[in-house]
Amino acid sequence: MAPLDDTDRLIVEALRADGRLSMRALAAQVHLSRANVYSRVARLQRDGVITGYTAVVDPLRYGYGLSAYVYLDIAQRSWKAVRRQLLSIPEVDHIALTSGEHDIVVRVRTDDAASLRDVVLTQLQEMPEIRSTQTVLIFEELDPGTAGGARAQRATGLPGSS
Repeated sequence: MAPLDDTDRLIVEALRADGRLSMRALAAQVHLSRANVYSRVARLQRDGVITGYTAVVDPLRYGYGLSAYVYLDIAQRSWKAVRRQLLSIPEVDHIALTSGEHDIVVRVRTDDAASLRDVVLTQLQEMPEIRSTQTVLIFEELDPGTAGGARAQRATGLPGSS
């Protein structure tokens, strides 16, 4: 894999801000020919830098009225078993193995507080490998990769938010 240069990073940032960009629009945005952009995007995909394209969904409009981070402390050497179980819970939106005070951080998205309670008390805390949980509600989320974020501003060269 060749190291990424500044142009590769501009392409990735532009696609993170808008994965639906046409190659023509992407080429214009990063000031390259379409052929050059096509070959760079193909290389970035082949090298595993770009692993896919996805729709970014607003959790509230999708029906998730409540989001929370749940910090998990787990038994030693139980990461693989816990990971398998967490991946089977539909409300779990993100999982990260971390260093520091807690072993795992999980983002959970549910319809309401009762559903969150069910996930934490009857699904997470029932796993024998989980020693303790701490739940923190999310009041507002910001994504630096979206149109108004700093990453998108660098990619497009546009100041401020959209």
